Amino acid sequence: MEGMMMMDVNHHRIKSNGIWMHVVEKGTGPLVLLLHGFPETWFSWRHQIAHLANHGYRVLAPDLRGYGDTDSPLSPSSYTVFHIVGDLVGLLDHFGQQQAFVVGIDWGAVAAWHLSLFRPDRVKGIVAMCVPFSPRFPNIKPTESFKQMFGDGLYISQFQEPGRAERAFARYDYLTVMKKFFLINKTDKLTAPPGMEFIDYLETPSWLPPWITEEELQVYADKFQESGFTGPLNYYRAMDLNWELLGPWQGSKITVPAKLIVGDKDIGFDCGGTEEYILGNVFKSLVPGVEVIVLEGGHHFIQQEKPQQVSDEILSFLRKLSL
Repeated sequence: MEGMMMMDVNHHRIKSNGIWMHVVEKGTGPLVLLLHGFPETWFSWRHQIAHLANHGYRVLAPDLRGYGDTDSPLSPSSYTVFHIVGDLVGLLDHFGQQQAFVVGIDWGAVAAWHLSLFRPDRVKGIVAMCVPFSPRFPNIKPTESFKQMFGDGLYISQFQEPGRAERAFARYDYLTVMKKFFLINKTDKLTAPPGMEFIDYLETPSWLPPWITEEELQVYADKFQESGFTGPLNYYRAMDLNWELLGPWQGSKITVPAKLIVGDKDIGFDCGGTEEYILGNVFKSLVPGVEVIVLEGGHHFIQQEKPQQVSDEILSFLRKLSL
């Protein structure tokens, strides 16, 4: 485990947008910013960091606000997309970089899309995984929409109440929580039955797939034992505040070159019309020219599950834009 955490990378502690951030760096060349999702840290990009650095790119992979060795403000109102994008702009400024390629998964994809929306001048191109850029529905808040579609048992709905998910998670050791999330094998919506907490609904797998080891899961568990889950959960608790603040960008489009990578077995892909949206015309109208790649057999943590395919897809996109 120590060997994995001592990967041949440089660790930085920088001040950005009023918080201290932990950032990992490797390689020289054009800058690629890697943004992790829930419940991850920079370590989720371990395969891509080495691959991209070996192919002539300078890679920066931060622990996002609330995660790992980056500061974790207590209030959910400190976790809007504006805060996250502000952190990333400050990070680019700290390293003296006017522009970067940006790669993000899950909440990291949300951050990448909004960095591209707010500051297209700082983004050469974006590769998003699992989460497409979504339109803002003007007449209903996200949590109300999710509740109408999926009821109170949806994980997003259960995560809204401060302290509720933290108390439920605390009934398990941190390694078990990591296993429950990383190895989700549900084929239906991520919705717990009435009266059940979502973390209890998730099964604890008795075996690990070949793409992740017990030692790698322990790396995450150790970090979350230090930092807790409140910061990561606050991203969900800021969803309605994001909606309120994003009103001025109603109908805005992503104007930077973009690629979306999603696994066909990702539980979010065939849920709530996501597949139809990604493959249809509305998404392509909001992100003109977007390239969509559906990886067969890929689940949610696709950069770890299929590291070579994902690294190749990122590289092909970067090289195409560098011509």
